[in-house]
Amino acid sequence: MLQKKLIRLRRNNLHNLFILLNIIFIMQLPINREQAIELLKRYNSDVSDWNHFLESEAVMKELAKKLGEDEEYFAMLGLLHDIDWGITKNNSVEHLTKAPEILREQGFDDEFINNIVSHGCGFECAGLKDKKREKKIEYALAASETITGLIHAYALMRGKKISDMDVSGLKKKFKDKRFAAAISRDIVKEAENLGISLDEFFEVAIEAMKRIKNDIGLE
Repeated sequence: MLQKKLIRLRRNNLHNLFILLNIIFIMQLPINREQAIELLKRYNSDVSDWNHFLESEAVMKELAKKLGEDEEYFAMLGLLHDIDWGITKNNSVEHLTKAPEILREQGFDDEFINNIVSHGCGFECAGLKDKKREKKIEYALAASETITGLIHAYALMRGKKISDMDVSGLKKKFKDKRFAAAISRDIVKEAENLGISLDEFFEVAIEAMKRIKNDIGLE
């Protein structure tokens, strides 16, 4: 009986080790943040776009910390999610059609690229109109990059001030469909698929953007 238990324990330990190594392999990034910034510069120059990239990176990183996920991986998804926007925004149907090739050339795997492309699900771009997100990491990216627009718009309304922004104020703007009307409340609500409340998500996003306020033109 003892011998059987020891064999079972060894098998379980080996199984857990395999899972851990698999996660490490999957989450490995082929370039660092500095290289990612240089890559973005090749295709994007608009200041407002750069604000969005940095905001999405910050929110994703803070969200990963909240969820106990890989912060660097989440942050890289946020930073590079719109890598081809600068060369496709004049014809938004093409958005996310160039991104896979750009990222693949840098060594990113299909998993990372699919996560990036997933934030376009439901939009008229890259044939994604009828596609739906299915994984937590996809919900995380879509909700995070979307909430940045609402927070930034609210900060501008407050004279660019974000330092004293709180969840209750943001919730009021979230409920007011006339405010920043182009921002999809339904996509923001996808954060609830992560096992956290909207209030928790708002707090994560606000705090993340406060930390980089000087880099995104806010106070």
